[in-house]
Amino acid sequence: MAFFLRRRLAVRTVLGAGLAVAVPLAWAQAPAASYEPSRGQAGKDVIWIPTPDAVVDRMLQMAEVRADDRVYDLGSGDGKIAIAAGRIHGARATGLEFNPQMVELSRRRAQEAGVAGRVDFERADIFAADFSSASVVTLYLLPALNLRLRPALFALRPGTRVVSHSFDMGDWQADEVARSGASEVYLWRIPANVTGRWRVAAGPWAGAPERLRFTQRFQVVDGEATFGSLDAGAIRPVLSGDQLQFGIRDADGQLTAWSGRVDGDRITGTVTRAGAAPVAFEAVRTEGRTPIVSNAPGSRE
Repeated sequence: MAFFLRRRLAVRTVLGAGLAVAVPLAWAQAPAASYEPSRGQAGKDVIWIPTPDAVVDRMLQMAEVRADDRVYDLGSGDGKIAIAAGRIHGARATGLEFNPQMVELSRRRAQEAGVAGRVDFERADIFAADFSSASVVTLYLLPALNLRLRPALFALRPGTRVVSHSFDMGDWQADEVARSGASEVYLWRIPANVTGRWRVAAGPWAGAPERLRFTQRFQVVDGEATFGSLDAGAIRPVLSGDQLQFGIRDADGQLTAWSGRVDGDRITGTVTRAGAAPVAFEAVRTEGRTPIVSNAPGSRE
């Protein structure tokens, strides 16, 4: 995958519109079979620097890529991340890249690696492309570009893993951070939206709360349960993708542990009390769904 740096203002001033013209001409003239990219060459928005192999490995490990995953590499450059996802992990992978010569180079390398049947490359603008089927998204872009992509990322299925080389997502804190050599790698899981009020049904258990209420910012959740006139705070809510866990001390003072899967306006799972078998519960959202991110540029639910 490519790392792109903004062209310096001084370069833009000297070259003016010529850079925008010269780059497509260079792409069109070089024979596809002999084309090899140059470190630091100009791209659509930024310049290209390859991702080190060790970082590629760490990115795919952190994303826990499996054979049943659908991987999209946004700004795929020479194709190495998508190819590694297919060759090492057996995943179906697509690289989206604006430079047509990079696309042809990546296709050639996928053929040479023996993964052309499950790894493909498309010429595309990543800000207009459809990658809604992704279960894993990989990035090596600037922070401003990451923020531009956040609306599309938050439209993906909860639980989708997003992994970025070197650059974060602003105020959306990563779920995991690692260092590989001089590089940092960030991982996020797209969180489900659990905001609002939920009506609870928990089998034959008469001590279930009448309702749950949650507020949320990204994957960070606060909540409380209502038992008649008693409001009890949720204890250590943890949201990871579509999996929600929290504790509640019920109206009788007993601690209960809740674990469920969020599916749109429904949560299903189990609640456990000390000394008792788990009881199935279901919660249905009745009102109050709100966005889970700020209204800052590049943000939306």
